[in-house]
Amino acid sequence: MAKWGEGDPRWIVEERPDATNVNNWHWTEKNATPWSKDKLRSLLDGFVIADSGLECTVTKIDQLEGEATANNRKGKLIFFYEWNIVLLWKGRYNDEEVTGKVTIPNLSEENDVDEVELTVSLDSSNPAAEKMKLFMYNVGRDKLRKQLDAYIRALKADFAKGLILPKKDEVNGTDNPPQKHNKETVFASGFNRKKFDLETVTSTTVNPTKNVGGCKLDVKTIKITTKFQCRANELFDALTREDMVTAFTRGHVKHEPFEGGNFIYFGGNISGKFVEIVPNKKIVQTWRYKEWPSGHYSTVTIELEEEVCSFEMLT
Repeated sequence: MAKWGEGDPRWIVEERPDATNVNNWHWTEKNATPWSKDKLRSLLDGFVIADSGLECTVTKIDQLEGEATANNRKGKLIFFYEWNIVLLWKGRYNDEEVTGKVTIPNLSEENDVDEVELTVSLDSSNPAAEKMKLFMYNVGRDKLRKQLDAYIRALKADFAKGLILPKKDEVNGTDNPPQKHNKETVFASGFNRKKFDLETVTSTTVNPTKNVGGCKLDVKTIKITTKFQCRANELFDALTREDMVTAFTRGHVKHEPFEGGNFIYFGGNISGKFVEIVPNKKIVQTWRYKEWPSGHYSTVTIELEEEVCSFEMLT
């Protein structure tokens, strides 16, 4: 145990009045699935689409399958949601009733609402049905997307309340700025000092004034060698197989492990492309964080080398 005043500042419980999840440092997760189902039902079931004298009504939510979670990681909210939805609708044209379906196969954080696919289909085919199908395609899809957008906004604004815990000063209503720690304090713990030394030794500065999108960026090349007790193909699978990457990130991912393929992790916060893939030997990616300046990517090269151990039996 560290002496008083020498511990990692992230562990100082006085900064939280209830000594829980100091500085919101740890990952916390809140199941949003039941809330989301209720919210989507309230927004979609019975929803009326009317324009230019035509009207359609969502009569039933025939399918509502999926899940949603809200996460707090180091004080940053991350949302994962994926829904498959089928809506039954009816309308009337020239005193003839028309019924059909709207299928929404993938409402997820990977796509903007405007990119969400909505497929309109009919239960029967006749001139009145085709007229209402065209109405649902041109008008109904946009109005339904607005309802889906209302769900996403509510998920991020209303449901996520309480995930980020207030700090001591925020609870007391004071305007005092948080205590700042100098470099000696920050690197007093053995863990941080070890990490700092590693970066100092292995980093070499290249293009220290690289211009990207009008911004000057300090960039570095970092080389790290790590040993894993497994076969090269097992580690390659862990980095390229979608099911294994999904298990590691604990959320839905977009993962296209081929040259030119895209990847998106952590709700769009991490994205990039696969530049080169040599099975069980090499992976090259361009990789960026969502908040980086536009057009700025880091090139990540992973080279796998399997060592063969030999044993000599003595008799």
